[in-house]
This record gives sequence, C-alpha cells and structure tokens, in this order.
Amino acid sequence: MTGARNSSLKRRFGSIALLLLLLAVGLLSAGWPNGITKTGGKVELGDVAWMLTATGLVMLMTPGLSFFYGGMVRGKNVISTMLQSFIALAVISLVWVVVGFGLAFGPDVGGVIGDPRGFLLLRGMTSEPHAALSPTIPLSLFALFQLKFAIITPALITGAFAERVRFSAYLLFMVLFTVVIYAPLAHSTWHPDGFLHRWGVLDFAGGTVVHVSAGIAALAGARYFGRRKDVESHDPANIPLVLLGTGMLWFGWFGFNAGSALAANGTAISAFLTTNTASAAATVAWLLCDGIRGRKPSALGACVGAVVGLVAITPAAGFVGLGSSIAIGAIGAIVSNVAVHLKTKSEIDDTLDVFPCHGVGGLVGMVLTAVFATEGGLITGSSKLLGTHLLALVIVVPTVYVVAHLLYRFVDAVIPLRVEHDEEALGLDLSQHDESIYEQRPASSLDLESVASAPIESLHSAGSMPA
Repeated sequence: MTGARNSSLKRRFGSIALLLLLLAVGLLSAGWPNGITKTGGKVELGDVAWMLTATGLVMLMTPGLSFFYGGMVRGKNVISTMLQSFIALAVISLVWVVVGFGLAFGPDVGGVIGDPRGFLLLRGMTSEPHAALSPTIPLSLFALFQLKFAIITPALITGAFAERVRFSAYLLFMVLFTVVIYAPLAHSTWHPDGFLHRWGVLDFAGGTVVHVSAGIAALAGARYFGRRKDVESHDPANIPLVLLGTGMLWFGWFGFNAGSALAANGTAISAFLTTNTASAAATVAWLLCDGIRGRKPSALGACVGAVVGLVAITPAAGFVGLGSSIAIGAIGAIVSNVAVHLKTKSEIDDTLDVFPCHGVGGLVGMVLTAVFATEGGLITGSSKLLGTHLLALVIVVPTVYVVAHLLYRFVDAVIPLRVEHDEEALGLDLSQHDESIYEQRPASSLDLESVASAPIESLHSAGSMPA
C-alpha cells in the first residue's frame, strides 16, 4: 500500500511540474516577437490550397494508425495502443514548434542537423515562400506539413512494444527519438545542405526518414523489451478496426506522398497515381503469398499488404512511372511477407510486425527507388544512384539502431520502460489508464484474461461489450 501511495505521489508531482513547465513556456513566449520576415518570392494560391489539404490528409494518418494498431492487439490493450498513437499529435506538435522544426530545417550545422535558435518557437518563421524549402508556399505552411511526418514516425514504433510499455516512459522516449533521431535524419535527407541530400539520395516522402528509422528503432525496441509473458495467446481484438484504420491510412497517404511535391503540379498527380497503384498491387500480392502457404484470404492480410505497398512506394512516388509502381508494390509485399514469416520463427517479439513491414518495406522501397527512378535509375543504365542509396542505408541503419538502443537504455534508467508482470497480465488499458472497452470490468486479472481472449462475437452476444 505504501509503495502504491508513493507511486501515486510521484505521478502527481511529475504532472504538476510538467504542467507548470508548459504554462511557463506559453506565458514567457507570449510577448516574444514573432520575427516574421519576408524572403521574396510569389505565393501560388493553388499550391497553398493543395498543401493545406495535404497537411490535413497526413494528420488523419495518425488516428488511422491508432485504429490499425488498436484492432490488432488483444482486447485488454486496445485503448492503450490507440492512445500511444493519438498522443503523438499533442506531444510532438509541442516539440516541433519549440525546437523540432529548427533542428530539422534550420541553418545547416555539419550537414547532419539544423540550428534551432532561428526557429525557436517558430520565431523567424516567414509569411512568404522560402527559396530552398518552400518555393511557392509560405514557410509556415511547410513547417506545418512537415510536422505531420514527425508526428506519425514515433507512433509507428509503438507497434513493436505494444502491450508492455509504460505510458510515461513512452512519452519520454517519443520526445527523445524526435529530437535525437528523426530531426537529424530529416535534415540530412531533405535539407538542401544535408549530407545525404548533397550525395543525391532520393527520398520523395520519407522512405528512410520515416519508415526505415521507425522500423529499425522498432527492432531495437522489440529486442530491448523482450518477449511478452503470454505471447502465445494473441488474437486480434477487432478486425473491422483494422480495416477502418487501413482505409484512413490509404486515404491520408495521398497527402503524405502527393503532398511531398509541395505544389499542385504534375509531380503531385504522378505521386498520387503511383501511390494508389503500388498499394493495390501489394494488397493482391500479399494475399497471393498467403495463398501459396495454404492460407485463406484474410482481411488482416489484405490490410497489412496495402500498408506495406504504401510504405514501399513512399521514397519512389514522385520519381518512378506507373508500371514501376506495380513492381515496387508487389516486390515490397513479397519481401515483407517473407520477413513476417521469418520473424514468427524467431525469438523477437515485434508485436505488430513493425520491422518486417515498415523497416523492411522502407529498405526495399529505397533500393527499388534507385532501380526504377526515371532519371538516374538502374533501368536507365546508371548504377551510381543505387550505390549511393546502398551506402546511405549502410550508414543510417546501424546508426539508428545503436542510437535507439541507447535511448531505450537511458529512458529505462529514468522511468522503467516495461510495466510490471501483473500490470501486463491485467492489461495496459486498466493498469496504465484505468479504462476498458468492456462495459463490465472484470473483478480480477484472471477474469480479464478470459474476457480478453474470448472471440469478439461471444463478447457481443454475452453483453460484455458494446456492439
């Protein structure tokens, strides 16, 4: 009882301290001059309208991810899993406006990071286009669009350690990941002075920056956390939620990829078309792969295949033709399907297959971008781009893995990352948030285990869960 009381007091004092910090940042910066400057250039209203729309589409992807992940975990962890994605909208939005955008797109420092001082709290943000970053839209809109990419990246990682992470520790990890891994990688790849950009690496919408970084960090996390205690009894809570989430992701991905053209132009249209086609090809290819193994076509398989296709086409969307997008989607699905199959035979407990789908899918997409790019790709007879991409991945993959592992260790030393065994058995919905999808909360963890493992249809018929 004393331990529980002390833990409660720590949570309360921690919440008070963070609330005071949040208020202090807001109040102290309220009178701060916004530093609006003009850099010249002409705003194209059509581009502004499209980028506002694209930004909203990308924002929708994070709630979509929450449904996608939430439907795949067990019933006792649905709310916690969905919240881990949803909370990124709030936390990363604050991190981005304070230092994140400056670190990613501020004045170059050594080709790997930006100087955040010029854009601290977005001070110095321009109301006019930026010649290098946003030629036809306000820099502030560019910052808003890029924010949505920063939001979903740490949310993707949560699928690897779902059902066993302490919520407060995850919040700290999410902030550190954004500052230490995501921002430098975004700067290196997308800033004109970033070293990968200078090398000529092509990453249209985040194959490396988003999916490879999230997938590799997920692998590091799955290995650091270790296996769940009751991993053998994992039945998805609600496949319709997965279908809903997939639809939201597919819809939002048009903003993710086509929006990365940063203009309402032919490149945006091409990226829109290749994105849809690659996802369609991957959906079919995934189901065919399952059929080869003797499995029936499943809704879950179709959804995972669709998302893998979206991942694989992301770095290539604006650089390849329609036929190539079919190949990229199909190859990405085949390779990721094999990776998922191999993972199930290993000791790695990547709960929702983040590494086989996002990590491997992103790696395949980056390699195939160099193969199928209409300018400089291997199909045009040049191998330089392929060599550049392979070298970039050789640098990025181990660096992200090592740094992510160090971040897990650091966070674990400050706040234990993994919940206690009894909390994991009870389920994170109750142990972390005191909420449940069930109308009648079971009286004990044993009762909850039996309810959580029951088929969803029997829950409806028994009246334990709202229809």
